[in-house]
Amino acid sequence: MREQFNKELADLHAEVVDIVAAVGTATRKSVTSLINGDVDLASEVIVGDDEIDARCVGVEERVLETIATQFPVARDLRLLQSLTFIAMHLERMADLAVNIAKATKRTAGRRGPQTLYDLIQAQGNLVYRVLDATGAALAERDLELACKLPELDEPIDHLYKQFFRELARLQEEEDIEWASSMVLASRYLERIADNAVDIGERIAYLITGERDWSAEAVKAE
Repeated sequence: MREQFNKELADLHAEVVDIVAAVGTATRKSVTSLINGDVDLASEVIVGDDEIDARCVGVEERVLETIATQFPVARDLRLLQSLTFIAMHLERMADLAVNIAKATKRTAGRRGPQTLYDLIQAQGNLVYRVLDATGAALAERDLELACKLPELDEPIDHLYKQFFRELARLQEEEDIEWASSMVLASRYLERIADNAVDIGERIAYLITGERDWSAEAVKAE
């Protein structure tokens, strides 16, 4: 019985790690679709969101069933609760990737200043790094990496603010309408990274059982 329980915990953990990777793939595709004006790729992200949602709901249902039938305590219960929390954030992140894909459809056929495309690409690259680190921190239960996520998130916030400086330079009404969709896409990327930071905090709690861990605390260990 205990062996089966441990296997279920390991399977749930592996499933959530894999969903992190799926969200990373959806985010990459959505950004690529926006930069290239690729409506087909955007549609692929939108359609694929149903599967990610179903997987996240599946994690929640399996966790509830495991708690109801196995009565886990201490570390095992903390793991199950944390996986549900992380799955909820992953579902939100996938929805944000869908929003970027929808921005692709709104801006397809129009081309604005290259500067904003470059900013989206730069921001996307930083978000990919955050998502990769999130997946690795969860897979390896790496406390130091989990606590490093806020540091990785900072330049993403800076690029989002830079969007408004670039937007202020636009003069034509059509450019501003186009840029508004791009700014929203930038905001969605920022929110994806913010959710990843929340997941990192939960990973730290999963590992330590403490809620006040930070990068400074890890260095002091």
